[in-house]
Amino acid sequence: MSQAEARRQTHDAGRRRRFSPSGWAEALAVYRRPRLLAILFMGFSSGLPLALTGATLSLRLADLGVSLTAIGLFTLVRFSYSFKFLWSPLIDRLPIPLLTGRLGRRRALAIQAALALAILWLGFIDPRADPWMAAFAAVLVAFFSASQDIVIDAYRIELLLPEEQGAGAAATQWGYRFGMIASGAGALYAASFGGWSFAYALMALLMLVGMVTVWLTPEPQVGRALEPIPGESAAERLRTWLSRAVVAPFLDLVHRNGASGLALILLFTVLYKFGEAIAGIMSNPLYVSLGFTKIEIATVAKIYGVAATLAGVAIGGVLVLRLGMFRALLVSGVLQALSNFMYILQVWVGHDVPMLALTIGTENLTNGMGSAAFVAYLSGLCNLSFTATQYALLSSLATMGTNVLSASGGYLADELGWVLFFLLSAVLTVPGLLLLVWIMRRQPPSIEPAVPESHVAK
Repeated sequence: MSQAEARRQTHDAGRRRRFSPSGWAEALAVYRRPRLLAILFMGFSSGLPLALTGATLSLRLADLGVSLTAIGLFTLVRFSYSFKFLWSPLIDRLPIPLLTGRLGRRRALAIQAALALAILWLGFIDPRADPWMAAFAAVLVAFFSASQDIVIDAYRIELLLPEEQGAGAAATQWGYRFGMIASGAGALYAASFGGWSFAYALMALLMLVGMVTVWLTPEPQVGRALEPIPGESAAERLRTWLSRAVVAPFLDLVHRNGASGLALILLFTVLYKFGEAIAGIMSNPLYVSLGFTKIEIATVAKIYGVAATLAGVAIGGVLVLRLGMFRALLVSGVLQALSNFMYILQVWVGHDVPMLALTIGTENLTNGMGSAAFVAYLSGLCNLSFTATQYALLSSLATMGTNVLSASGGYLADELGWVLFFLLSAVLTVPGLLLLVWIMRRQPPSIEPAVPESHVAK
């Protein structure tokens, strides 16, 4: 171990001893720190583009009379979110001429500006007249959005102190959901007032929220500086860069956790939210089968669901700070598993709006708690020298349960019926919780990133 690394670990250990919140009020006070407000606004910028290539785009296409088959195919434009780890090394380790020296490698301004222009362009294309061009513009929006996520996630991890990571995860998700509301309900209101081009232009303008935040937020003084790549030939420099940017981040994870330990951690990353995801993916079909109208579902989800989610992510952030990372994950994970039984109660009660509010509120509250703790955990697994690459990989794996494994939910519900299906979904949370208990006993030292004194002093 180098002297610099030893000093960082010694100082970090001392800092963790000094910070020990004596009560819940002191733990809640973390949300008043300016860094957390910056993370909130960055989360807004990160969540804003999501609906513009998803639910809002689908509604726009339906409103314009595009066929259902074409609308279904348009969902493929979002592939960038699942494969962003492939180009994360470029963003993490490749300097941009002129921009990196002036703005720093964590400045997302260049990507955010390109994203705003792509959103604006998508808004002015008529999908009926030129569907291929509209699809290409949507692909660009998704690509720049996923790339922005890579930068902002790394920025957040490097900007915050270790004890702030839980609250930072909560602030990120608060901002993320406000951004989704703006590009969801907000875009629909704007389209009703001035048309779809006006709505997308307004969303492009709202990207200024994140751009101004990034401009005003200090550059994190952590991580590895982007040094010139040595080598006499272009081939040698390319090999060196690949070693540093692609191979080193993965070897670092193996070195700090061991090959078998890392394999189980990655498996936990996939399974932690699997049981909750497979139940959630079939929740709306359940409500429809029980006779709830679209208006009833939307009203309850928008009022109780949004409020419960925001409360859940805030509570999850405080739990990480108050109880510690692992216990917060365990408490949130158990509550997530128990919330699946609310669907069974809903089946027994049937068409009852107050019960629907309780079901959606409970599920969203526990999901928000688990999400905040889970994001904080993934952030803690990252080495500050490779934050963008490592977090992109981990967050991509974390979507496997929602985007891939849960695809079998419809078949299982058909075969088992609603009660047995949701009972099975609760059982499917157990493997992830057992892996968490194993990880808690192992206590990997890489769970909190090292922070130098210059960072702590801020």
